[in-house]
Amino acid sequence: MNLIVLALAPVCIIAGYIYFRDKYDREPIALLLKSLFLGAIITVPIVLMESVLSVFSPVNTLILKAFYDGFLVAAFTEELWKFAAVYLLIWRNPAFNERFDGIVYAVFVSLGFAGVENLLYVFDGGADVAFSRAVTAVPAHALFGITMGYYLAMAKFIPFRKQENLIKALFVPLLFHGFYDFILMTGFNWLLFVFLPFLFYLWITGFKRMKMLSDVSRFNPANRAKSEFLWKFKNNIFTDDEK
Repeated sequence: MNLIVLALAPVCIIAGYIYFRDKYDREPIALLLKSLFLGAIITVPIVLMESVLSVFSPVNTLILKAFYDGFLVAAFTEELWKFAAVYLLIWRNPAFNERFDGIVYAVFVSLGFAGVENLLYVFDGGADVAFSRAVTAVPAHALFGITMGYYLAMAKFIPFRKQENLIKALFVPLLFHGFYDFILMTGFNWLLFVFLPFLFYLWITGFKRMKMLSDVSRFNPANRAKSEFLWKFKNNIFTDDEK
């Protein structure tokens, strides 16, 4: 029981933060739970696909194997299924009505998968693994989700750049994820000098993207007031006090 709590605690904490960070128009709880559940369900095809791809993994050099396993087996498989899950769940859903929603749903799907993955690792490795993954792997999945959700939102709400941003929604988190796994899989201590700044970059860009999409929310009172003013200016409709 304690291991279950340790494995799922970081998932719950991050999910709670993202939910309350969506401060202007929070998403339906039922749909968020569905996102978590869908993220957990895709663990099955992910494990099967990774098992098949692992059969063809090159073993002649450590670097080549780390690259193949990191970018193709892990990152490509996991981000592909996450992307498919998020897209099918919310692309045409009326609840996806502002940019920040892309981040919310992509993170929740990612956390659903991260929760199941974390349970498997923690049951195998114990409390030490739980604590290390609580500050590395689980937040990393959330940060990959932020990146995916950001570009998914750009694709949804900037129609003339839809295809470009849909491609980025899959491949940018894939590259981040692959690089993250590649560094860890090589086992080279000197790569920590790259890994730590890389993690810092993920955190900084993740929070910047959340702030950016939150600030431009159509439900932000400041933006509603601005939109109303622009509409009145365009149509020359002002009260005597506003003139």
